[in-house]
Amino acid sequence: MELRQLRYFVAVAEELNFGRAAARLLIAGPSLSQQIKSLERDLGVQLFERDRRSVTLTPAGEALLPKTRALLEQADALRRTAAGLEGADCVRLGYVSWHPKDLVTRTTGVAHLIVDPWVMPSHTQASRVADGSIDLAICWIRTEDLAAQGLRARLIGADRLFALSATRGSKPVRAEDAVLLVDANSSAWSSWNAYAEEFAAATGAGIERINDEGITGPAFFEHVRRLRRPVISSPKRTGIAVPPDLTQRKVVDPAPYWTWALVSRRDETRASVLAAIEALTPDGERHGLDDQDGWLPAADPFR
Repeated sequence: MELRQLRYFVAVAEELNFGRAAARLLIAGPSLSQQIKSLERDLGVQLFERDRRSVTLTPAGEALLPKTRALLEQADALRRTAAGLEGADCVRLGYVSWHPKDLVTRTTGVAHLIVDPWVMPSHTQASRVADGSIDLAICWIRTEDLAAQGLRARLIGADRLFALSATRGSKPVRAEDAVLLVDANSSAWSSWNAYAEEFAAATGAGIERINDEGITGPAFFEHVRRLRRPVISSPKRTGIAVPPDLTQRKVVDPAPYWTWALVSRRDETRASVLAAIEALTPDGERHGLDDQDGWLPAADPFR
């Protein structure tokens, strides 16, 4: 049993999808599957129930997951001690799929920033800040979630969402002529689903309900081809190039924007965390949100 196998176990448990977990870990899918099987042999228990359509944790997997996370935390602490970092006041930051490339540079001199490698959905990262697992998170959040969890948010970035179309041409797409995908897996896609439903209700855009988690990646491209209508892309970054048979087009009337918040605890008092927040979110930066055609959900804290 190796630490890397334990990290693989946690990644699959959080994604409940071997393909996504492999992409997150930057390893091949068959290699990940073999490593999980090897770990199951070493532990003498089955960690996952898996078939062609789904992956779920077994009772043994559910029981071992929190202990595995704790063990990995201890291993990370050991590495920090060995590197002489234990005495430093570290600020731990989690994210969903995007963060500024110069995060560490911006905070140099004011905080020792550690970017957590576990990529998780927005609601999960916000909850980790609330329970003290991490200090900061870059995620999408609503005002009611901030109030309920005792959090505060500062704007750190914003994406103008675009549509992909199977037809040629660069003419902008009216929102009412576009489609948004909503996935049945609400545990992974609750933030996007809420955004998509509200945008459709506000603009007349269509909703297509799916159950294959094809919000991103090759499966998303297949939905665009199947629907033969412009489909608005989520802000989830995959690093996969748009295929040559599909066209990226602006969405107008209105233009959908997705905000990225830097979330912290409302009662945070540590000087290093507060200094990191100030370094990462200069006052007045709106990241394009002053676009008069722009649209944000009603409960967006930066509306």
